[in-house]
Parts: sequence; structure tokens; C-alpha cells
Amino acid sequence: MRRGDAQRIARMSRDLVEHGLPWTWTAQRVTTHIRGRDSNVLGAWYEERLVGFAIMQFYAERAHLNLLAVQPAVRRLGIGQRLVEWQEQVARAGGIPVVNLEVRANNPGAQAFYRRLGYRQGEHLPGYYQGREAAIRMNHDLWQESASG
Repeated sequence: MRRGDAQRIARMSRDLVEHGLPWTWTAQRVTTHIRGRDSNVLGAWYEERLVGFAIMQFYAERAHLNLLAVQPAVRRLGIGQRLVEWQEQVARAGGIPVVNLEVRANNPGAQAFYRRLGYRQGEHLPGYYQGREAAIRMNHDLWQESASG
């Protein structure tokens, strides 16, 4: 993704991820990740329209999936799965063993999506989203999957 895409991503985050919460993934914050050396921002395009994106941040021992969104009209076509798998490939290539993320505790559909991709439920985080909503931390052990697959 390019800096010029930051506003589109930020609007998608506001509408699809942060709905009901104050907007924190602004274009400026997205631009920081697009330009950052420790982040990877992927987009999924269809007919010259951004239909999905994933932002992952990489650390020495883990990676963190900050955001994932797919437009409702194109969900269940494998776009979200491909975005996550691509980000996980980058983590594996960098020798990172674990990816973690947080998902709203009241979003069982998203939790089930991540479980299908190999993520395991971790701790419950009350008030994680700006003191308003709880989250569930989920983790995916990339090395264990590679060893068993």
C-alpha cells in the first residue's frame, strides 16, 4: 500500500472495525504503518476498488495483527484469509514464531474466523477498547503449525 491509500484504509477501519467506538485508526496513524519498517500494510483490490486490508506489526519475538477488514459485499470469498496468510508468511520469513491479535469479545463471527485459521483463544481483556468493550486475545503459533503440517 502507498501513503495515498491511507485515507481509504482509515475510513474502512472507522466503518468496519471501529464502529461504535471513537475513531483511532486515522489516516495519519495508517500512514505511520505504511512508512514503518516494522509494519506491513496489505490491500486487496477488486475492479480498482479497495475491498480489504491487513496491517501487521513485527517485533523480535512476535507479530501483531493490528487490523483486518473486508468489505461486506465480498466477504466469504477468502479475501480475509489470504490477507492473514500473506502476513503470516512474512512473519515466518522473518523467523517470528507467534502472531497475536485482539478481537471484540462480542464478535463470535470474527473469533470463529480466526480459529479456522489456527488461532487459539487467550485471555479476556475487559475494557480493552477505550474502556468501553472487552477483547479476546488470540494467538497463532506459526512454528508449531509448520512442524505439524
